[in-house]
Amino acid sequence: MVEVNACLKQLDNKDIADYEHNQLMRRLRQLIAQSWHTDEIRKLRPSPVDEAKWGFAVVENSLWQGVPNYLRELNEQLEENLGYKLPVEFVPVRFTSWMGGDRDGNPNVTADITRHVLLLSRWKATDLFLKDIQVLVSELSMVEATPELLALVGEEGAAEPYRYLMKNLRSRLMATQAWLEARLKGEELPKPEGLLTQNEELWEPLYACYQSLQACGMGIIANGDLLDTLRRVKCFGVPLVRIDIRQESTRHTEALGELTRYLGIGDYESWSEADKQAFLIRELNSKRPLLPRNWQPSAETREVLDTCQVIAEAPQGSIAAYVISMAKTPSDVLAVHLLLKEAGIGFAMPVAPLFETLDDLNNANDVMTQLLNIDWYRGLIQGKQMVMIGYSDSAKDAGVMAASWAQYQAQDALIKTCEKAGIELTLFHGRGGSIGRGGAPAHAALLSQPPGSLKGGLRVTEQGEMIRFKYGLPEITVSSLSLYTGAILEANLLPPPEPKESWRRIMDELSVISCDLYRGYVRENKDFVPYFRSATPEQELGKLPLGSRPAKRRPTGGVESLRAIPWIFAWTQNRLMLPAWLGAGTALQKVVEDGKQSELEAMCRDWPFFSTRLGMLEMVFAKADLWLAEYYDQRLVDKALWPLGKELRNLQEEDIKVVLAIANDSHLMADLPWIAESIQLRNIYTDPLNVLQAELLHRSRQAEKRRPGTGSSRRTSVNGHYCRDCGRYA
Repeated sequence: MVEVNACLKQLDNKDIADYEHNQLMRRLRQLIAQSWHTDEIRKLRPSPVDEAKWGFAVVENSLWQGVPNYLRELNEQLEENLGYKLPVEFVPVRFTSWMGGDRDGNPNVTADITRHVLLLSRWKATDLFLKDIQVLVSELSMVEATPELLALVGEEGAAEPYRYLMKNLRSRLMATQAWLEARLKGEELPKPEGLLTQNEELWEPLYACYQSLQACGMGIIANGDLLDTLRRVKCFGVPLVRIDIRQESTRHTEALGELTRYLGIGDYESWSEADKQAFLIRELNSKRPLLPRNWQPSAETREVLDTCQVIAEAPQGSIAAYVISMAKTPSDVLAVHLLLKEAGIGFAMPVAPLFETLDDLNNANDVMTQLLNIDWYRGLIQGKQMVMIGYSDSAKDAGVMAASWAQYQAQDALIKTCEKAGIELTLFHGRGGSIGRGGAPAHAALLSQPPGSLKGGLRVTEQGEMIRFKYGLPEITVSSLSLYTGAILEANLLPPPEPKESWRRIMDELSVISCDLYRGYVRENKDFVPYFRSATPEQELGKLPLGSRPAKRRPTGGVESLRAIPWIFAWTQNRLMLPAWLGAGTALQKVVEDGKQSELEAMCRDWPFFSTRLGMLEMVFAKADLWLAEYYDQRLVDKALWPLGKELRNLQEEDIKVVLAIANDSHLMADLPWIAESIQLRNIYTDPLNVLQAELLHRSRQAEKRRPGTGSSRRTSVNGHYCRDCGRYA
């Protein structure tokens, strides 16, 4: 992709010589042929290490150049409009990865894997910085320097002070890289002298050169490649990409339960929340170790403890946060802090509870209020708290309308609680790529947040399927980061209004009605699960080697154990798009029938949160195709279940009518005709894939004598739709 883009950019040059034009065209044909003759379907699932390597490739091929370019563009805009330059050390963006750190429901991510990925990330950082430093060794041949720099290099380096410093840094990077290579091979070597472990060790010699060049009137040189490297140190640094650790709360509870039973002091798992908190706070304040030296825990508990050990041993800054999925209580957070303390961690690791079901979102503020009232905890966090808001699982649990309102209310309450307590709150948005998983255009999504939600910065997930669309090339990276910057500035400088109390009451009503209808189908309708499994390729999706993580949190169980990604992906395949709208339109219709349409119209006009919700519904309906959804039913679903499919399609038709009425639009996407046109153009390619997929699924399921390659074709049809999980057509 990177080389294809480079060829196309050169071909845009009208002054290019004929010979060079022919060379570029030949190379372009070669690249297209290579892609065409490469199997589009992975035969084996990637390992977590494979996924991490792919992430490092994105850094090398795109972000490494894209971030400095973005900062140069931002600096130019500031200079031109405000007469203000960005400070050298100011880099408003950092990158963190879950690749190699997210073990929630993924048994393939172990403590050893996390340790390996951390080492691999550091190795890649040394490799990239070595290339930068080699350029600087070549460029920084200047002799004139400040007394401070000359004192730093001494007599030995006085002749070429800048080169001398760069060569020393190059030697340290090479020694660090060699040590990391040995560690990756499993060799245990003593740490070499000059091993780079902290960003300051990279920053200080580079910044000393920068200051000296500026002071000696060579600012044009200082602001070249050297400035780009300094900004890369601030953005990427020694770790290259920081890692988040994510684990489900029950794993920590089970580990402590096993420990307390071994110690003979009771069963932690069965204790009340008050007793758990009392025990945890007592042990957190204790100076003696809790873990017995000769204790042999179960494999599951050992894995939890080993992960904490990896965190404690990693250089500070390599791991960004410990995210607790399915967090429900204050003890879930305190438990992780205790396990980290027992591992011997020497710094305060940010621990972020992830609230991701409807009930947990509704209880999030109470949980955090209790935590902030604990003196020990307040002392630990030093005025900063991160909380993660789950979008995918809450939408899967309660439907998009109820989930989005619960997310808004949780954030609003947390903002006010933390402001009152003097705590800087960073909200971590766990949005998916698709609308059913909380996805939305970045600008609209940020402006629809509660007022004040971005004061503590923004932390947001970019799903794997979205990374190449937003950060696949340096130019796209600049565009994506600029979009986020503009939206954050606008949201902070021109915050959205507080919703009226009457609007809040309407949203409460919409939430209850939509959740009841959604759960009425998904949880209570006895025909729903059989219909879901036959009308969509849900069963086949689990066999696709799309990622290292299993499709289900647990190997057994029904829809409730299915992860949000395959849940959304399955419904996207048959074009019903059900999770992204079910319940919302019915709730809106009920409120309209109660005589509140004018108020809904005012909400749509004056409240970004509500207008964004309606806009996302319109986009989903524009991407859906009821004829194709019916075709899937006819080819794949038992006739006894056809009435349910027809009922759902009729619901969508009615939902479209009420959304258009509230938005005062004559047709879907009336305000965004270019998106509507894009969807229509892409349908030309995806509609045949849908028809082929339904037919191939039918043949496979009926156990007919298939032609050779039917299984591969079926997988291709699914793979060809994969990007539609993120709202894009393949």
